[in-house]
Amino acid sequence: MSIAANLSELNKELGSYNVKLIAVSKTKSNEEIMEAYNAGQKVFGENQVQELVDKYEKLPKDIEWHLIGHLQTNKVKYIAPFISLIHSVDSLKLLIEINKQAAKQNRIIDCLLQIYIADEDTKYGLGYDEAIELLRSEEYAEMKNIRITGVMGIATNTGVEKQLRDEFYELKVLFDGLKQSFFRKDDYFKEISMGMSADYKIAIEQGSTMIRVGSTIFGSRITPHWKNN
Repeated sequence: MSIAANLSELNKELGSYNVKLIAVSKTKSNEEIMEAYNAGQKVFGENQVQELVDKYEKLPKDIEWHLIGHLQTNKVKYIAPFISLIHSVDSLKLLIEINKQAAKQNRIIDCLLQIYIADEDTKYGLGYDEAIELLRSEEYAEMKNIRITGVMGIATNTGVEKQLRDEFYELKVLFDGLKQSFFRKDDYFKEISMGMSADYKIAIEQGSTMIRVGSTIFGSRITPHWKNN
């Protein structure tokens, strides 16, 4: 099926849920993104800063760009002028840099705390205790140019549904605890970004408000050979 048809099917399926669809467009061409855009999709997620900046410069300015991949502190300045949401805040050091670069742009940048929920060493993220420690820190209390709007997690790459369900459930429990302890009066703290093409149905069952879907929309991803060098 075409990208537009895939999107139509997916949106039909999501119609009864209060969940935001982020189309993961990493490695996809501007033409493919425009096909999704013309079919009504306006929110896209990218992993690599350089690729994101290139696409931002060439594509329509009403696209809402999300950074969903690991972010290095020295790359923050390139996306600070335009990024809508950073899903992958995994350290206080990174949050400090985002706040600094947002201040230079006279912006407030929305961020999610990336929480480590997977049973895999290759994933990034804050431990539960680290997330609480960050929110209790003096440095965080002084930040005026970032806004923590929720949490993000990447589940283990497994077909075992019980494990996925448990990991997503734990992230929802942590979200509820953080909401109660730190954001009780803040309506903006409402996002749980969890679920990708292989597991978004389970994530939605467990309370996801944002799903990051690539191959279900664009088809299987082919990684350019230079990405492996």
